[in-house]
Amino acid sequence: MIRILPGASDLSRFVVLLLAVLLNLSWAHAQDPDDAAQATRNAPPAAGQAIFRQNCGFCHGQDARGASGPDLIRSSLVNHDVNGNLIGQVVHNGRPEKGMPAFQLPDAQIQQIADFLHAQSKLASSISQRVPTEYPLEKLLVGNADAGKDYFNGAGHCAQCHSPTGDLNHIASKYKPLELQSRIAYPYGANPTTTVTTAAGQQFTGEQIYADEFLITLRLSDGTQRTWMRHGNQIAVKDPLAAHVELLSQYTDKDIHDLFAYLETLK
Repeated sequence: MIRILPGASDLSRFVVLLLAVLLNLSWAHAQDPDDAAQATRNAPPAAGQAIFRQNCGFCHGQDARGASGPDLIRSSLVNHDVNGNLIGQVVHNGRPEKGMPAFQLPDAQIQQIADFLHAQSKLASSISQRVPTEYPLEKLLVGNADAGKDYFNGAGHCAQCHSPTGDLNHIASKYKPLELQSRIAYPYGANPTTTVTTAAGQQFTGEQIYADEFLITLRLSDGTQRTWMRHGNQIAVKDPLAAHVELLSQYTDKDIHDLFAYLETLK
């Protein structure tokens, strides 16, 4: 402990106080023997998010929830990763068979990406735990079934692709109310059918299982998978969900509620 003696001059008092400040700073610094490593370890997820968006976001989405590439938040690899040990392997080696190139990023950046992905995964898990899997049907049935049927056959153009006695027969018995309502606006499970025409004129048509800005991968009718570069080839995509995507900018809340009420009659 530093003491200032009675009768000390102002200059002496200043020197003593300055010395005390410097000693305190030195003591605080000595508490962390490896500042650089610790700072990297404790870097906030925002640092990893910036690195992820720059290198991975164009395929996996800006928040890792998927785009042309898969959703990483619920990835088994991310869930089993420990401090970047699995994520680092994939980043460094890539996955050529799935069209993912290798990235030679420093270990510190791999760790930050891993921290970001784990934080996103934890956030998604906490949110999903608060979303009820069961929701009372009576609270969702706020629309008019007759108006929904009119929308189905009219302005929504739903009848052009769907049939209440065909693919939608007993649809209300197949899905819980909350899931059925969400699938109206956000359907999933149907991949595009894509045709690749090469510069030599060869055509290949199959189920599109991967696509990004550079590559496209199809599963052909014989079960084999083939990948082409987008550059130099013609790509024609027939997306069965394209009409739903178009309707996203046209739906009103009333349309959704009425359509859901109508679909709930298809038991």
